[in-house]
Amino acid sequence: MTSPGTIRPGADREGAGGALTIAPEPFDSPDAQSLVAELAVDLDERYAADGPAEGDNPDAMAEHTVRAGQVTPPRGVLLVARVDGRAAGCAAVRPLGGGPPAVAEIKRMYTVPTARRRGVSRALLARIEAEATALGYRRLQLVTGLRQPEAIALYESAGYFRIASYGQFERDDLLVCFAKDLTSG
Repeated sequence: MTSPGTIRPGADREGAGGALTIAPEPFDSPDAQSLVAELAVDLDERYAADGPAEGDNPDAMAEHTVRAGQVTPPRGVLLVARVDGRAAGCAAVRPLGGGPPAVAEIKRMYTVPTARRRGVSRALLARIEAEATALGYRRLQLVTGLRQPEAIALYESAGYFRIASYGQFERDDLLVCFAKDLTSG
C-alpha cells in the first residue's frame, strides 16, 4: 500500500481550502463507521420515494454488505479522507464477489456535504485506484445510482465506462455500473 499523503484540495466556491490527508483506517473505526452511516442516510434520502428498498431483504443485501475482512489488506482497504484533521470522506475496495481474482469493487465511496466540490472525492478515487493496483487488482467495478449525478460525473471524468449491471443489481433500473481497467505503476 502507499503511504498517507497530504495534498491541497481545490478551493470550494467560498474560496476555502484545507489540508487533505487520506490514509487507510480499520473498517470498524469510529470515523469510518460514522461516514458509512452518513452514506446510508444520504442514500435513503435520495431513494426513499421508491418505497421499500431492496435493502429490506436480507438475502439481497448479503452481497452488498461490506465486512471488515474484505477491506483489510491483503484483500482490500478502507480509506478515510480528512480535511484539516476532520473526517470528510471514505472509500473502500474489496474483491468482487464471485468475480475473477484480478477484479475488485469500490464500495462506500462518500464525501460529507461540507467537503463536496473541494476535490476530496477525486483524491479519494485516485488513491483507491492506487491502493487497488498495489493489492494486485487490474480492474475496478462499482455501482452507483441515477439519483447520484455527481458520482456519475466523477466516475466518467476519471475514465470509468458503463458496463452491464451485475450481481444483485441486474434488475434495478435506478442503478448503473461502471468499470475501469487499471495500469500498474
